[in-house]
Amino acid sequence: MNTLKTMVLMVFLTVLLVAIGGAVGGRTGMTFALIMAFGMNFISYWFSDKIVLRMYNAQEVTESEAPELYGIVRGLAQKAGLPMPKVYIVDEDQPNAFATGRNPQHAAVAATSGIMRILSREELEGVLGHELAHVKHRDILISTVAATIAGAITYLAQMAQWAMIFGGGRRDDENSNPIASIAMMIVAPIAAMLVQMAISRSREFSADEGGAEIAGNPMFLANALKKLDRASHQIPMDANPATAHMFIVNPLTGGGLMKLFSTHPPMEERIARLEAMRGRI
Repeated sequence: MNTLKTMVLMVFLTVLLVAIGGAVGGRTGMTFALIMAFGMNFISYWFSDKIVLRMYNAQEVTESEAPELYGIVRGLAQKAGLPMPKVYIVDEDQPNAFATGRNPQHAAVAATSGIMRILSREELEGVLGHELAHVKHRDILISTVAATIAGAITYLAQMAQWAMIFGGGRRDDENSNPIASIAMMIVAPIAAMLVQMAISRSREFSADEGGAEIAGNPMFLANALKKLDRASHQIPMDANPATAHMFIVNPLTGGGLMKLFSTHPPMEERIARLEAMRGRI
């Protein structure tokens, strides 16, 4: 069900991208939008993992340098039938973790120094199982593409706004409705952001379930999430909003409207779903 939902949302994002391209420049704008999205996705596919790891100054570690973390990742990867990913540590007090890489053969798992201080071995297994489930489901690629298309839509909408300010607009369709175009420029970026958030939330639920199966006990992750949720509100993290969807818990805190635009499902629901799995694994 989550996979079907993701596919529908990705199609909607693509249609929205073409529509905003059309609002900017008619058929030419549509073509430009598709070419731009293709170029941005090509760069994201090949280089997003390196960019994110460098952004957080993640340091690759060997088994001798971090024996417990490395050993847990290796054992879980074997259980999941995955190649051994590279292992990184981020020198950050907020307990958190993320996975990156374009496919299972080029994956990396990163954990903050803070998460290794507050979690037990079993809880850490639950968290790392969740990250390996992302790798197995190729969620990193899906989320990257969704974020890239959403970014392209926002960029095109800004281009259209500037074009209208300086007297530009669609050249190959003089019968276009300017009010509809303006509405598209305002609504499309918001809709794209909401769709991107929906995709991210859907993949989080799937990774929770898959991670619980890899770790062997859903309560490992459920107990870890309780600790991580408390800590994320107590210990701030200087995280880039564009990468917030990658972390196991949202590194950015906030209430009200911020929850509407959150990249993660409500923590209470995630924990409840995991607890409901107890006895089935």
